[in-house]
Amino acid sequence: LGDSHHRASRPDTTASTKMNAAAVATTFAWSTFAAPLRLRVTRGALRTAPARALPRSARAEAKLIDGKAIAADVREEVRVGVAQMKEKIGKVPGLAVVLVGERKDSQTYVNAKKKACAEAGIDSFGTDLPGDATEEEVLKVVADYNADPNVHGILVQLPMPDHIDEERVLGAISYEKDVDGFHPLNTGRLAQRGREPLFVPCTPRGCIELLERSGIDIAGKEAVVVGRSNVVGIPAAMLLQRRDATVTIVHSRTPNSEEIVRRADIVIAACGRMEMVKGSWLKPGAAVIDVGINAKDDSSKKLGYRLVGDADFESCKEVAGAITPVPGGVGPMTIAILLKNTMEGAMRAYGMM
Repeated sequence: LGDSHHRASRPDTTASTKMNAAAVATTFAWSTFAAPLRLRVTRGALRTAPARALPRSARAEAKLIDGKAIAADVREEVRVGVAQMKEKIGKVPGLAVVLVGERKDSQTYVNAKKKACAEAGIDSFGTDLPGDATEEEVLKVVADYNADPNVHGILVQLPMPDHIDEERVLGAISYEKDVDGFHPLNTGRLAQRGREPLFVPCTPRGCIELLERSGIDIAGKEAVVVGRSNVVGIPAAMLLQRRDATVTIVHSRTPNSEEIVRRADIVIAACGRMEMVKGSWLKPGAAVIDVGINAKDDSSKKLGYRLVGDADFESCKEVAGAITPVPGGVGPMTIAILLKNTMEGAMRAYGMM
C-alpha cells in the first residue's frame, strides 16, 4: 500500500500472486458456514456511474480516519510489547525478508520494513538473491528460515521473477511463520466459524483496526466490499463477517453495484479502479475504507500526478460519516500490522499467548 505493502508493483490492491491473478475478473459465489448471515455475490457486469449531485441537506463533511496516527499507535504498542518480552524472557521477535532480483521499488520496501523492525526492537533477517536465482534456491532459503527458532515471521517480497512459481514459494512458508496470512491453512481457518487463523493478511486486518479504533460499530451493520482479491477483498469480507456484519461482495460481474453499495453502513473499496466508488453510491453517514492507490494525472504536481484511491474522495466525503484519505489512510496500517503479526508469532512460539 503506497510505501508499505509487500508487493511493489501495485501496492494497495494488486499484490497479485498466481493464486489470485484473476481475483477481480472471475465469478465467485459463497455462503457462510452454518451461519444465519449470508455472504452473497451477484453475477453480471460491474458498472461505474458518474457522481450525481446530492441535495445540500444530505451533505456533511466526513470525519477523516487518520491512518498515520492509528498506525503510530499500533507500532508503539508493538514496541512496548517487544520490550516487555525482552525483559521477561530475554528474547525478541524476528522477521525474515526474502528478496529475489534487483527491482529498486522492491528494495525500497524491504529497507522500509527493516527500518520499522529496528524501531520496534524486532530482529531483522534478510536474504537477497539475484534475479536469475532458481526456484529451488529460493525454496532452500525459505526452508532455512522455517527451521530457525529466532525467526517468527517470513515474508517473501513480491513480485518475483517470472520463472519462479510464487504460489509454490509462498506455500512453502510455515503457516506458523506466515505473517502475510496467505498460507492455505491460515486462509481456511479464517473462513471457518469456530476456528482461528494464526495470522490474518495485513491490509484487511488493518482495515478492521481502522474501523474499530475509530469507534465504528461493525456488529449488526451491513457491509459491502468492492473487489474480491485474495489479498484484500475476500479476507476483508471474512473479517467483517466474523464481527457479525452482514456482508456483500461486489465485483466486475455485478450488474447493480451502485444500488448494493448504497445499502451499506460500511464500504471497503478495494477494486483497483481509480475513484470508482462515487459519493452518489453512498448511504449518508456510511464509513468508507479506501484501500486503493492510483496515480492520477495532475499537471499542478511536480511529478505530474497525485495519488488517489478507489473511492472518489471529494464526492464521498460530502456523504460519508467517516472516510480514510489516500495517501495516509490504509497504507500506513499494513506495515504496522506486519510488525504486530510478527510479535504475536513470537509470543506463540515462546508460550506467551
